Amino acid sequence: MKHYPALAIENFGKHIHGDIVAFNWLIENNYHELIATLDAIRDDKKAFKFLIDGKHFELAAFVNAIWDDTKAFKFLIDTKAFDWAACANFINGDDKAEQALKAAGKLHYVAVAHAILGRIHEDGDRNTTPTGVIKNMLNFKKAFQK
Repeated sequence: MKHYPALAIENFGKHIHGDIVAFNWLIENNYHELIATLDAIRDDKKAFKFLIDGKHFELAAFVNAIWDDTKAFKFLIDTKAFDWAACANFINGDDKAEQALKAAGKLHYVAVAHAILGRIHEDGDRNTTPTGVIKNMLNFKKAFQK
């Protein structure tokens, strides 16, 4: 399991909010997998494959745990990726997970969880606009044309 310094996690959180400087910092400091994690959370299959192919299994499990995959959550616990597990749990509505991260001084993970929640809500809201609904319908039709 790769250890991420607080600065990398802080920049990941800023990137989630769309901060270009943070994105560039992640690229320049070779944290491409954190960028791919956000894309995978947003259902980018190539980004998820990048995580798997690069052996970033904890991050791939984190992505799946966010979407209520209990096996992925168990994998995080088994590999002692407790910060990612708590972050996923908090995203899934467990307020005790947020308190545990705060008590452990892991405020950067709390910030990432809040950022991801905001991005998920933003993406969901975008999909419910009239334009988003039409776009989704066209994508749905394309899926069955193959």
